[in-house]
Amino acid sequence: MILQSATTGATKTRIMYSAYLSYAQVKEYMSFLLERDLIRYEEGSNLYKLSERGMKVLEAYEGISDAIALDGQKRVNEFPYNFA
Repeated sequence: MILQSATTGATKTRIMYSAYLSYAQVKEYMSFLLERDLIRYEEGSNLYKLSERGMKVLEAYEGISDAIALDGQKRVNEFPYNFA
């Protein structure tokens, strides 16, 4: 959910609400994602955006999710730890 929220750019607050996370959780997860170059922070706009590497991870997650979906069900939009 975090990576999905950051696709077009989002504030930390928007990400927190869309991923159903507490402030402490979003702070920890954002640090994790920033350190691994999955998202980037744009100072002028104050938005977090998905990096190229983050886009590849999100696409891989969505592909795997689609592949394991049961009986034509849509993929689950939750990823362990809310990163996707």
